[in-house]
Amino acid sequence: MGSLVEFESQNGFLHSRLPGLLHVLEWAAVVVDVAAILVMLVGAVRFVIGFGLAEIARDNLVRVRKINAERIELGRYILAGLELFIVSDIIHTALSLRLSDLIFLGLLVLIRSLISYFLGRELKEVREEMV
Repeated sequence: MGSLVEFESQNGFLHSRLPGLLHVLEWAAVVVDVAAILVMLVGAVRFVIGFGLAEIARDNLVRVRKINAERIELGRYILAGLELFIVSDIIHTALSLRLSDLIFLGLLVLIRSLISYFLGRELKEVREEMV
């Protein structure tokens, strides 16, 4: 049994025997990354438009409710984008076969999961305020 450094330096099955599939999977990960960015950008644009429309409301209570509704929608887009980024990170890590990438993936998933948890909790609180 070789050392971890030897294992990391060896190419896996995809690298040695199926380089075409490896290339396709790398591009798939890039497509997922771009999709995640687009989801978040769509959410940001919708938020800015909705926020602007809410700001012109004369009634303060209506304005606050509309802004809170827009915050909830933006949060949904952010959560969806984070989930797509996690998918992409898993693909990248599965293709790299390096322990350092696996550790990095674990940290990214942990950080993104914490962000998702606290964002989801905040959205729930905002939703409860609206009732």
